[in-house]
Amino acid sequence: MRVCTVCALKENHPGVTIGDDGVCSLCTLDFAGELMENFAYTSRVFEEFTRSGPNPHGDHDCLFMYSGGKDSTYMLDKFVHEYGKRVLSYTFDVPFESAHAAENIRLAREKIPATFVVDSDDDNIKAMMREVFNRTPATPGKYLDEKLPCVSCRSFFVIRAILYAFRHRIPYIVLCADPQQILTMESDVREVVRGFYRTFGRGLTDELFRGELEELLFADEDGLPRIVFPFIAMRYAYDPDRMVAELKAKGLYTSSPMETHCTLFPLLNYYSFANWDCMFYKLNAASHRRSVRRDENHSRSTFSITFPRAADLPLIEERLRRVVLDIAGNRGDPVAQERELIDLFRRLDASEDAARFVAHGFLAMRKTAADLGITLRSTGAET
Repeated sequence: MRVCTVCALKENHPGVTIGDDGVCSLCTLDFAGELMENFAYTSRVFEEFTRSGPNPHGDHDCLFMYSGGKDSTYMLDKFVHEYGKRVLSYTFDVPFESAHAAENIRLAREKIPATFVVDSDDDNIKAMMREVFNRTPATPGKYLDEKLPCVSCRSFFVIRAILYAFRHRIPYIVLCADPQQILTMESDVREVVRGFYRTFGRGLTDELFRGELEELLFADEDGLPRIVFPFIAMRYAYDPDRMVAELKAKGLYTSSPMETHCTLFPLLNYYSFANWDCMFYKLNAASHRRSVRRDENHSRSTFSITFPRAADLPLIEERLRRVVLDIAGNRGDPVAQERELIDLFRRLDASEDAARFVAHGFLAMRKTAADLGITLRSTGAET
């Protein structure tokens, strides 16, 4: 199997092609025109938002999607204290959120003067995730197909936020995707809704959202909220390590990015390995290798998860693949698997406590899958 000579993506990675020169379509920026158009649009919306005055229709200038992670905590603090916006902090209580993210939310409520709202819909988001994990994806895949469960979960609660903002006449929705995630996200409200219909069909979509989405499709443009990506303005200065340090100095963040990850992180890796032969963060790892090859002074990607310069990422991916598929197949010694996982995450610069925390999530993967009604397909022993 051919591998990109720059970023090490394999030729079977969803949506990626490798040219005769051995370089993949991401490294050669075959989609640069589309990316620039997306950057230009999101930049215009962000500038429009920062210039806008108070919302004449209500008490809040924006609905801020707050997860408790470092990106959203950093920008929530900035929007309230530096931008002076009247913020409605909207948290969708995802049933897969880690306890450490919940603690960060508690700290923010104590220290940041915003209006905090919590929304939830456990039954429907679990039903959607069950459908995603249990389907057999079509091949060859499209770009980001290896992340479909994660993208679908995010789309679900973004649409819930859109509905909330629409009903309460809040003109902007702030979404703190990191700079490269922005490239893969739809910025138009109607297209977010249409994309969900395309993925899940009319029957399941109407069931999940109780038939409320058609109103968004046919509403006047002026009545629809606009999505703001604040990190678009700081994409060249985006530094996850600095942001975490600033938040910890303010007492707004007590964990690591790896610890505050979704509790489905192990299942997301299983899905990527089982269907696409890659780890969940393969695009992030490829971005890291690309940046190091092109600028040896730039040792990290612009995704939320950073990678140490000395990490042997292909070897880490292969070791993670073996242990994830063994756990899914109920093979191997859990004690040895815990040691292996802790070592892997320590090599990715996680602290001992963070590595152990994430390892325990991987060891509980079969129970998590059973609780959600997700079938782990049998795979052969990995060598």
